[in-house]
Amino acid sequence: MGNMNMGGRGGMGGSRNRAVDGQDEYYNLVLTFNKAVFGVVKEIEVTRLESCDTCNGSGAKPRTKATKCNTCGGQGQVVSSARTPLGVFQQVMTCNTCGGAGETFVPCNICSGDGRVRKTKRISLKVPSGVDSGSRLRFRSEGNVGRRGGSPGDLFVMIEVIPDPVLKRDDTNILYTCKILYVDAILGTTIKVPTVDGMMDLKIPGGTQPNTTLVMAKKGVPVLNKSNM
Repeated sequence: MGNMNMGGRGGMGGSRNRAVDGQDEYYNLVLTFNKAVFGVVKEIEVTRLESCDTCNGSGAKPRTKATKCNTCGGQGQVVSSARTPLGVFQQVMTCNTCGGAGETFVPCNICSGDGRVRKTKRISLKVPSGVDSGSRLRFRSEGNVGRRGGSPGDLFVMIEVIPDPVLKRDDTNILYTCKILYVDAILGTTIKVPTVDGMMDLKIPGGTQPNTTLVMAKKGVPVLNKSNM
């Protein structure tokens, strides 16, 4: 049987100087009940990979030149052959010496050749109204920077909401349970109830039965805009 090539579609040299996109970053953000309902602008600090200022992201020591990789001959890939009862199998793999770049260089003393360093940055996040525990917000291009011109990753903010001791949330509705006197249920009355906007009057109509649900319009949670999730 003839040779069986198990390489990728690009063939030899397909990954030479290939750009590598940056990975995403994740951040856990804890919010109070009211801030989750109304939305908030939060300043957070994230540690992520950014381009090395010393080598301008090249990974090479300043004032040095890259040379062709001796292992792959500048192709960025090598061929591994194995003889089996079915024939000779050939597999194209990324060169371990140059990492697929096709070049070798003296690494930068600051980033050790990666072209990126970890930095802490303050980011202003606009959290939309209506988020809840488990919500995931996506902020594009705020993740780790890529290598060799690759696109930066995204920042995903995972939301956790501290429960309110009195008000309970059910999707976009807010629930509050109260007890009233028997005579007030028969004759009707007006009571003060807590809402996200503060204490408000609630009219109890006469003849109200136990476990009755009364609705206060537009006092729930805004519908979340999911364009950035």
